[in-house]
Formats: sequence, structure tokens, C-alpha cells
Amino acid sequence: MIALLRKRVAALCGISPLPHPDAQRQYPMGGRVGERAGAASQRALSRGSTRETKKPHIVVVGGGFGGLAAVQSLRRAPVDVTLVDRRNHHLFQPLLYQVATAGLSPAEIAAPIRAILRNQRNARVVLDEVTGIDADRQVLRLAHGNPLAFDWLVLATGARHSYFGNPGWAAHAPGLKSLDDALAIRRRVLLALERAETERDRERRNALLTFVVIGGGPTGVEMAGAIAELARKSVSRDFRSITPHCSRVVLVEAGPGLLPAFTRRLSARAEAAVRGLGVELRTSAPVKAIEAERVQVGDEWIPAATIVWAAGVEASPAARWLGADADRAGRVQVDAGLRVRPHTFAIGDTACVAGADGRPLPGIAPVAKQQGQYVARAILALETGRTPPPFVYRDAGKLATIGRSRAIVEMGRLRLSGHAAWLLWCVAHLYFLTGFRNRLTVGLGWLWSYFTFARGARLITGDAEPPPPERLSAAA
Repeated sequence: MIALLRKRVAALCGISPLPHPDAQRQYPMGGRVGERAGAASQRALSRGSTRETKKPHIVVVGGGFGGLAAVQSLRRAPVDVTLVDRRNHHLFQPLLYQVATAGLSPAEIAAPIRAILRNQRNARVVLDEVTGIDADRQVLRLAHGNPLAFDWLVLATGARHSYFGNPGWAAHAPGLKSLDDALAIRRRVLLALERAETERDRERRNALLTFVVIGGGPTGVEMAGAIAELARKSVSRDFRSITPHCSRVVLVEAGPGLLPAFTRRLSARAEAAVRGLGVELRTSAPVKAIEAERVQVGDEWIPAATIVWAAGVEASPAARWLGADADRAGRVQVDAGLRVRPHTFAIGDTACVAGADGRPLPGIAPVAKQQGQYVARAILALETGRTPPPFVYRDAGKLATIGRSRAIVEMGRLRLSGHAAWLLWCVAHLYFLTGFRNRLTVGLGWLWSYFTFARGARLITGDAEPPPPERLSAAA
């Protein structure tokens, strides 16, 4: 009643009403108290939550398998979640090589992050790039937006290409980590075939039809097999001067054999399957140099218009942001609970985590997803004062495909190769693919390609540069 009377008297007198006695305490205008309140208001604003909710704010950096698993595992938790990524889509990387070889379109293996999290009311998405972390103040610095305060931070920033101290090789041998990479490689492969169709110089034509893949891991093996099928089966019927025996695909591995993560018996079967596709296999052959349209393997120079790098990766600069210890690949050293700092976690390719055998866990999707789910549970446990158990990876097995009807599978004591392994590989990848529409279109596309050898995404986008005037020589 008194407050109402004061407002009416102030209105009649034409003056502003006096502030409530508690207003100065709630919203101070100056002094140290005012600074603390202003900082708190800024933190609340950056968290996307109100002061009244007082929900813990969890920031996840990276919309890959690990980051997305962490966010989705918190869908029913009383927290506010912010996912930061420099790209607006989640990418199913295991099928990226099929985009690079014109087997699938980009939209079939990617989905907008906002669409995936559309129904998760406690999550929001920020399209930005992280430039640094203030661990003491618990603030994330962004390239374009305001600093983002957090109560808990999850770093799932993935990995990038590593050329083992030779950054100049990147211009001549692109890697395969993003849709942009896949489209650039697809363009190189298809342009090489188009130019070889009309090239009259024999040496130049041989170089255009030579494809070198560096790296004998799953990505390299899958890429080499897919290029061999594309150049020898899918497009040879569409060209008039390119026959199935014109192209040459070379797979280079510095180690003694392919797919070292598998048993030696399965690796040997994979090598036989690769050779069965007509791929030249060079093992125990480290790459010494890469230049424009040629690569040195041992003492031999191989002229090749298309060179693909699948040999090594390194982690994002997360360790540098935090000033934390890292291994040789740049992965952050974490404790048994995947923590780097008391309120900061690192997962997936960002973290170096030892498995049951003492060796670092591989950078594959199941590892990242399990770590993302674990971190979500760990944060909720820590919020309630409980200590979460250490992270333990449950190995569901390993799969790798070499080409049409060729794959190897290792699941515990189960060892498969050939057609049965390929069918299991197809089912597993369709199951983990994001979205029913993508599963349907990819499944139908595979079925069509199996019977027709057709590639439905053979589009050359962007301006085609004129052929280089120089001619490649077979010698150094």
C-alpha cells in the first residue's frame, strides 16, 4: 500500500519514483559490489540463462561424434548447454571417402546441428570459432562473438591433417577431414579423368590417370579401393578413350602392412583384396617428397595428377589453449575421468586416453561417442557432490571396407572377411548414420551402385582451371 501511494504521489508531482530500498542491493550501480553484479549479469547473458534458474552452464566445443553425444546425453538434465562449432553441420566422417569418389552427395552424410538438436530445449547452438580459453575465469574466447562463460567445459574439437613437419605437402596432397576436403578431392579425380580423355601426350596422360593414396589405415584403404572402382568400373563405360586398364592406383604405406590395428591374418586378407582391385601396394615405403603432380616413394618418383593424403593426423590446438601437456600428436593428457582441469574435459581426438592394453585409444567414432556420454554423466555426478568412476572403453569391434563386397571385421573373437563382412559393415554404418532420410537415401544408393556400378554424384563444381602447360616427366 505504501509503495503504491508513493508511486501515485510521484506521478502527480511529475517526478520519478524513488527506488525500492532493496533495489540498491539487488542492482547496485557502482563500487565492487556493482562490478561483481555486472560480471554475473554478463555471465548469465553469455550462458543464455537467467539469474533465477541458476542452472549449471555446460559449453561443448565441437559438433562431432563426441560433442554431439555429450549434448544429447544431457537432454533431460537440469542444465543449460551451449554447443560451439565453426561449421553448422554434423558430419559422418566414416563415409567421407564416398563423397570424395562421387559415390554419395554431401547432404547424404551430413545434417545441420540445429536440426539435430531442434527438440532439445535446454541446448542452443553457436556458430563460431574458439580462439582461446581463460581457464581461471572459466571463459571461452570466440573469434566473432562475445566471450562465453561456463561452469563446465567439454573440448571435442577433433583432429586435422599432419604432414610430419612438411606443411608444404598440403597444397599437392590434400587430406580428407571435411566436406570441403572431399569435394576438392572429387573435383581433382573427375577433372583428371576428363582431361585424360583428350590428352594426346602419353606421359601426361599416364600421369592424369595415376592416383596415389598415402597411408595404409582404414581411410587410405577405403579411398584406394573406391578410386580403383570409380576409374576402372564406373566411368570407363562413359568415356571413349579410357579403358579399365588405363588407370593406375598406388597405395603407399610406410609400415610393413595395411591396417595395423587388425590382426595380421585380417590385414593379409585386406592386402589381397586391395591387390584384387588392381591397386599397386607399396609397403615399407615412406614418402620422401611431394611436389606438384608427383611424389617420391623411396628412390622412385611417381608422376600423378591426383595425390591424396591419409597418413597422419594431429589434434586441434586445445592443449595450447589450456597450457596443458600433450602427446606427440598434440592430444591433451587427461586423467582417468577425462579431465584436464577441475571444470574442463577433453574427449575424442582431442584427448590422449590409454586403453586396457596401455596404448592410446584410436580416433574412431565409438570411442568419441562413449566418452561424450561418460562426460555427461560425470558432470551430473560432480554437480551432486559424487565422484564419477573412471572412464572405461567398451570395444565393440573394428570394421574396414576395401571396396565392393570386400571388407574385414574384428569383434572380440569374431573374425570376418569378404562378402559377409561387407554386409555387416553396411548395416553398421547405416545404423549410426544421422537421420532416417540419410539412412534411406544412402541405403538405396548403395543398392543401386551394387547392381549398376553407377556413381550418382559425379559433378565437377567450381571453375575448372586450364590444364597446366608443363609436361610431367617420368624421371626426377
